[in-house]
Amino acid sequence: MKDANDMSAADAPTDTPTDTPTDTPTDTPTANARTGPREEDRAPMTFTVRVFIYLVGVHFIAGFLFLLFYVAGAK
Repeated sequence: MKDANDMSAADAPTDTPTDTPTDTPTDTPTANARTGPREEDRAPMTFTVRVFIYLVGVHFIAGFLFLLFYVAGAK
């Protein structure tokens, strides 16, 4: 029994029509050509904020440890 999720590569639809004239250039933009980044290409805003906070936090901790070693080594 086959349903819509059971597709092989041979069953996949093709984007090129079979009756395409041979004199048309293949490098012309199509109607669905991308003009810029789409929303799904970007990371979610919460992820971006979390990464920024982690980067700042790690640099703060590393700076604090550097300061501790600097002060301890001055004596």
